[in-house]
Amino acid sequence: MEGAACFGASGGRRSPSGLEGSSWPFLTNCLTPPPLASTLSLSRLGATTLAMVKHNNVIPNQHFHKHWQERVRVPFGKAAQKKARRMKRAAKAAAMAPRPTQLLRPEVHCQTQRYSSKVRLGRGFTLAELKAAGIAPKMARTIGICVDKRRTNKSEEALQANVERLKTYKSKLVLFPRRTSKAKAGDASPEEVAAATQYSGVILPVDQSKDAEVEFAEVTEEMKTFGARSSIRVARNEHKLVGRRISIAKAKAAN
Repeated sequence: MEGAACFGASGGRRSPSGLEGSSWPFLTNCLTPPPLASTLSLSRLGATTLAMVKHNNVIPNQHFHKHWQERVRVPFGKAAQKKARRMKRAAKAAAMAPRPTQLLRPEVHCQTQRYSSKVRLGRGFTLAELKAAGIAPKMARTIGICVDKRRTNKSEEALQANVERLKTYKSKLVLFPRRTSKAKAGDASPEEVAAATQYSGVILPVDQSKDAEVEFAEVTEEMKTFGARSSIRVARNEHKLVGRRISIAKAKAAN
């Protein structure tokens, strides 16, 4: 091929005439076009190859344009808010004077076996506790006693403790008469009314300093042979069947 030119690896212009069998390897295929620039590897051009991420990772999606400087909250008004809360408490106490600022609440045990030994203030007194203390539920709400009709007493000790709490509160209570000209039974005298002051704070707070007394007892043979689980199972079954047995007994008596 006359006038044809071949491009070697160095990119120089060479004439093909008289070079057959030459030792130049880049001139063996003179008619092959040079590789495209897009097919060159990036490593030969001096760039690093980027590998695809592996595994099921979270796709990077950072947001750095949030303008957080415009939404910065500074605590410059804490002192003013503290003063406003104090003035609001004082105004509320003055509006409800001479009644106490808080209500009487019962002593209850915390939930779960881990915290059941701790005592705290509960939501309200049960109907059984109010009945044992001689206070009607409707009357209790009017003299500053919380009532919780959903709570039930699970032990006699807790019941008696809250009953004593109600009696102590009742003994210290100064009940103002609705009509000064006509006082009812249980109302305070005019001298007690004049000397009464408003009580602020928790009424009869729980004494957390006292520790429960631990009692030791000898293990008897009766304790060793007693089956607690079987006794509870039998008692539960008796309670379940008591209504059916009563109906069967009435049916036999009628026949």
